[in-house]
Amino acid sequence: MKKLFLFFLFYLVQFDLSAQTYQIASTDTLPKTVLLLEKRVFEIENNLYQSKKQLKTGIFVATLGYSVTIVGGQLLGSNPKLGETLLYVGGGIGISGTVILVKGFKKISVRPPGPPI
Repeated sequence: MKKLFLFFLFYLVQFDLSAQTYQIASTDTLPKTVLLLEKRVFEIENNLYQSKKQLKTGIFVATLGYSVTIVGGQLLGSNPKLGETLLYVGGGIGISGTVILVKGFKKISVRPPGPPI
């Protein structure tokens, strides 16, 4: 009976030691995981930084264009030729500003998120 007890005790200790060596081997991937996370954070920050300028430009151009459109609408009563021209030019500028905005938003979401780490 003692031999059987010692055998089970030895078997459990051996199993316990193998579990510990597995944990030590898995910690080798920790630096790789940290480096991967740092790389992903850098990519996200870089995309946000690059798109910030484009988004500001798009907002400015769109605001300018739609302001010109409003001025053109106001001038339709007193100077219809100039008012109509300003309506078309302002609309074109506003649409191009909106296109710049859309391109800026596309830079923020370059790709779908990857699998969890």
